[in-house]
Formats: sequence, C-alpha cells, structure tokens
Amino acid sequence: MASTSTSSISLQTNAQKPCLPSKSAPKLSHTNLSFPCSLPLSTKFVCVKSSSTAKYYNEVVVDEEMDRIRRLQNGSDVRGVALEGEKGRTVDLTPPAVEAIAESFGKWVINGLEKERGHPVENVGVSLGRDPRISGASLSVAVFSGLARAGCLVFDMGLATTPACFMSTILPPFAYDASIMMTASHLPYTRNGLKFFTKKGGLSSPDVEDICDKAARKYANRFTKVSILLNIPLSRVDFMSTYAKHLRDIIKERVNHPLHYETPLQGFQIIVNAGNGSGGFFTWDVLDKLGADTFGSLHLKPDGMFPNHIPNPEDKTAMAVTRAAVLENSADLGIVFDTDVDRSGVVDNKGNPVNGDKLIALISAIVLREHPGTTIVTDARTSMALTRFITNRGGHHCLYRVGYRNVIDKGVQLNKEGIETHLMMETSGHGALKENHFLDDGAYMVVKIIIEMVRMKLAGSDEGVGDIIKDLEEPAESIELRINVVSEPRYAKEKAIEAIEMFREYVEEGRLEGWELDSCGDCWVSEGCLVDSNDTTAAAVDAHMYRAKVSDEEHGQHGWVHIRQSIHNPNIAVNMQSSVPGCCQTMTRVLLDKFIIANGMDKSLDISQIEKYAKSGIVG
Repeated sequence: MASTSTSSISLQTNAQKPCLPSKSAPKLSHTNLSFPCSLPLSTKFVCVKSSSTAKYYNEVVVDEEMDRIRRLQNGSDVRGVALEGEKGRTVDLTPPAVEAIAESFGKWVINGLEKERGHPVENVGVSLGRDPRISGASLSVAVFSGLARAGCLVFDMGLATTPACFMSTILPPFAYDASIMMTASHLPYTRNGLKFFTKKGGLSSPDVEDICDKAARKYANRFTKVSILLNIPLSRVDFMSTYAKHLRDIIKERVNHPLHYETPLQGFQIIVNAGNGSGGFFTWDVLDKLGADTFGSLHLKPDGMFPNHIPNPEDKTAMAVTRAAVLENSADLGIVFDTDVDRSGVVDNKGNPVNGDKLIALISAIVLREHPGTTIVTDARTSMALTRFITNRGGHHCLYRVGYRNVIDKGVQLNKEGIETHLMMETSGHGALKENHFLDDGAYMVVKIIIEMVRMKLAGSDEGVGDIIKDLEEPAESIELRINVVSEPRYAKEKAIEAIEMFREYVEEGRLEGWELDSCGDCWVSEGCLVDSNDTTAAAVDAHMYRAKVSDEEHGQHGWVHIRQSIHNPNIAVNMQSSVPGCCQTMTRVLLDKFIIANGMDKSLDISQIEKYAKSGIVG
C-alpha cells in the first residue's frame, strides 16, 4: 500500500437521545466503531385505533422512505439535492441516505470479490475522492461510516477527479479494490452525488439500482438512521500526485521530443479554465512541470460555490471566457474542464471553440491515424456531417443511445465481438478510449490533443489543432428543447415513457409525414444500434429514446428529431438538427400540433418552451 496518514473522524447528528440498548454492531477487524442507539430521525408519534391501522401506517412510512432512496439513482450514478436553496426541491441526499448507500456498495464489492475468488476476503480497500462542493465534507463522513459498517478499509483521497478515482484501483502502489467519487458534475452547488468504480470500470445502471434497492431496505428498516458516535482510523492518501505523473509520463514518452525530452511543452502557452472545480491540478502538476507557459489560466482555485460560471465544456460562458484568454495571450491552446474532469473541451489557437461534434471529430481524426478503419461509437445526437467526416477518413460511425455509460458499454461490447472500436464519445464531452481502460477521462482526452499539437509543430506546422477539422461541416441549425412532465416525482418516469413510446408508434404508423425512425442502415455490427431491442442492448435501458430522420419534397432528408426521457430530471429532452435554416422550427410545429396537441398530451406535459420556439423560433 502507498504511504498514508491515519486519523479518526467523528460523525454526529441531531438524533434523539439514546433510548434502548443497540443491537450488536457488525464485527470489523480494522475499525473501532461505536453505534449508540437512537430513534430514527423521521420517527413520528401518532394515535391509532387498531393494530391494522398501525400496520398500514408503518407500511406507508417504510414505502415512502424506500422510494426516497431509490429515486436518488441517476442511471449509473447517485445524485440528489444536498443543500437547501433550490426552488421547488427539498434536500434528499442526506448523510443517513449516503451512509446507507455507501454501506450497500461496500457489501456489494465484498460479495463480488468473494464470489470471484471463491473464498472470504479481508482488507478490502475502497478510496473516496470528491470535488470542492461545500456539502462534500459532511457527506464524506457518511461515506466513510457506511464503508466501515460494510467491513471495508477506507482511504481518503480528498480533492480529486472522477478519472483519478478509477485509476486509484489500477495504479500501484495503491490499486484499491473499489472507489467512490463524490460529485454532481456540472449541476448547481446545491447538488451532490456518488459515482462508483471497481477495477473493471464504472458500475452499470442495474448494479447501481441493486445497490440503491438494498440501501433503501436497510435505511427504511434501520432503527438508528445514522451513527451518532463514530471513530474510524481513516487513512489519507495523496493519489493525485501519482495520477498527474502518470499523465506527464504519457506525454513525454509519446512526444519523445528530440531536444528536451523532460519538457516537451517548452515554447507552448496553454490556458486552463478549471471553473473552480477539481481540474486545477492539470495546470501546476502536469503542464507546468512539462515546461508549458500557463499564464492567463482561469478559475484554478477550487470553490464549491462555483462563483464564475458553471464548470462545463458545453457552457457558453465557460467557452467564451476561455476563448478571450487564448486570444488575449496568443496562446496555442485553451482547455475547459467540467467539475470532476471526466469531460473537457478545447479552444484552438485561433479562438475557435472545439466541443460537441467538433471535439468528437478532432479526437476521431487522431484515433483514425493511429488505428485506421476503427469503429467510433457516439450518441445519437451527432450530426450527419460528423458521420461523413469519420467515413471519409476510413472509419465506421456507430450511432448509439444517449448517455455516456451507454456509449462506452457499446464500445466494450463491439470489441468483445471482434469489432475493433477505439473511441467512444458523447456530444457532452464524455470520451473513452480503448487504450485507457474504456475510461471517460477529460484530462486524458486533452493529453491526446496536446501530443498531436506538439507533433504538428515538430513537423513544421503552425496551424494548430483546429486545422485537423477544417473540413467538418456544421448543421445550419441545432437546438434542444425540454418538455416538463406534470406529475409527482414517483410517476414522472412512467408518464415520460408513455409519451415517448407513443411518439414511436406515431412515426412507425406514418402519421407524421416525412418522418421515419432512424437506424444505421446496413450496419456492420451484430445488432442495429439506434434500433437495439431491449433484449440485445449493450447496457440496460436506463431511458427510453428514439430518433426520427425528417425529409420533405423540397429538401429531401434535411434533419432529425431525437426524443428521450431525461434521467436527471422529470422531463423529456427533444434535440433537433437540420441542414436547412428554419426547418427546426417547422419540425417543432409538426411535433407540437400533429403529435402533442392532437393526442391531448398538453394536459399532462408542460410544453411552454416548445410552444415558444414553434411560434417565435427562440429557445427560452
């Protein structure tokens, strides 16, 4: 194991005074835990007239508490509201809930290892990293408590990135059995969440569903909701230095600079915008040590209130201020990280933002030079122009379900089936490479771009990385609209699925003229991607979605409409693209008048945004 420092933490809550002797605590060989008993935090005293009434009341309370935990699942992650201050949302990611989920994950890891090895296991190590959100400190204590309850050794990485958490299960001398990253990515400071890893990679949606289900039962039936006196010998570790060195070594080895091997970025100015998230390390612990000039970098200091802008490579403000800094300093490259650095975007030396389809095209071009003819998996919101860009360079483009975990899992599946697939990337900036453990790592993607930038310079080119994608066509229009589901949270998913399946039926039956369910055509994989059946998907169906290609007599096929159930919020996301100006508004009117209103769905859906765009052509 790596060198560590050990200390104890204490978790206290506002639980009521101890009342009855607690049941025996689980035996843990490596922790010293004390769990005095208290009444549940949500205990209510009511007068009932019969035992049957009491039984009914208890069942309702238990069901509500279990649903509260289950609703925290967000695809392959856990996410919720951790702080007051969000209009219309109550705090649901509480320390007791987090403790129950962490304990359930710890036991899930231990059970998996015992099944895999065929014998009991000891000293199962789990690391925890977090982004700078202000709720992170208190929720971290709950994670430590839950993992200790499960019988795991606990290692605190402190401020970290999501990719680093996974790499802590791989890189020696750490190589933990599992890891948790506490983050809510680009969401507001009031939110927080958990991402889970083992040595095999990120957990799937069914895995997280199983963990949350067990946590819900544990939470609802636990007499004491959370430990009130907890002493854990906590090991603090500095993994980020090891991870940064790992990235530096990759750049040095692959550039192999003929004059200054140790400082291959000498002579390059690179601007980093960390958005006050976890990405500042890349500036001082990677770029500076490789000889780069990082003067002009932005928002490097971690601040969980994110005072400057949302840390998100899709955010217009984030890209605009980075562009301004690149131009002002005549820099060679600008980098934008999201909060936990599993996504990134760049700005080229001419100030052109490179994110979305452009970022996928840039990485695709680099990967196709290294692996000619490879398949590249993206989500189904990419443009028809991107498909042409990839195929013109000899690659294959596999369109798949929206959701970074879906896209990555599809690439893993294709490789297992013998179809060489080196890049899996979503328009949001999540990108994974076969060479990097199929891990979506924003820093690693930037490393690939930096290496290419240096190689171009060594070959005599001053054009910068933007020159690689100069022939990528852009759609005339691209929009995203949201339709809110008017329902209690527990029924919102069901109502969204009902609407989306009705959309599929309408298109299949030809009731929307010129609209046809999209597919990959003569697909070279074993199952069609956009039309994957639920029995053959690479990953479990975490959200229902369909894409329709749209044609008319005047323009032929000019665009597409993608409709999907959001896994983050109770709404339906509608994405559209067209190569003809004005046609996104036309498609919106068809969707509104001939589908939504024609079916009376405007009564159960809040369609204010889609109505506004249909009338004015303005998204708002």
